[in-house]
Amino acid sequence: MAKDGQRKEAGETAHRRGFGVSAVYDALKRDILDMALAPGDPLDEVGLSARFGLSRTPVREALVKLVAEGLATTLPNRNTIVSIIDYAGLPDYLDALMLMYRVTARLAAERRSDADLAALRACQNEFVAAVSASDAIGMIETNRAFHLAIAIAGGNRYYTDLFARLLNEGTRLLRLYYLTYEDHLPQEFVDEHEALIAAIAAGDRDRAETLGRDHAAQIVRQIQSFLAPTTGVEIGL
Repeated sequence: MAKDGQRKEAGETAHRRGFGVSAVYDALKRDILDMALAPGDPLDEVGLSARFGLSRTPVREALVKLVAEGLATTLPNRNTIVSIIDYAGLPDYLDALMLMYRVTARLAAERRSDADLAALRACQNEFVAAVSASDAIGMIETNRAFHLAIAIAGGNRYYTDLFARLLNEGTRLLRLYYLTYEDHLPQEFVDEHEALIAAIAAGDRDRAETLGRDHAAQIVRQIQSFLAPTTGVEIGL
């Protein structure tokens, strides 16, 4: 009986810690994406523990998840900060992003399964709901899931891993992109996703690649027009 009680207590402790990690991670991610925590701001474990009323262990685990997604950076002195946005490196980043939109869409049209199409449509439904609610964080998450589902349908894990990394690094750029529309995305962007699904379902490789390229291009143009006046950086491709 004692052992059963110990196992139950250990299980409850692990559950509470897991809930704590999730709560800290979700709150900090939202703050970072909304720029309430600016690039370079410190993520101090002691201060965050006090803020959330938790021990440092779940806070540390949440920070590890944010670092893995590229939203936070651990410095050589082991302090953690909100990741800096590398404006000077944006041309290379956007060039790689556009290439992955094209390549993954083409491969998905070649290799997709019925299960892949079902996953794409499920992601699109969630994206549509987020757009309808003008939920910027929801749009970021569901847009990422949609494009990763395209990469997964292409069946090349190296492309999928690279695309996931690029999408993670670009989440704050996407937040700025949505801000240019005051979080009210035009219907045309929902329609672009629908057209991508249709081309992939039809196995039309050329059209899927073209749609992927055009979809990425309009995002890039909007980011360029938003950032150029504020950063003074010419962001070309």
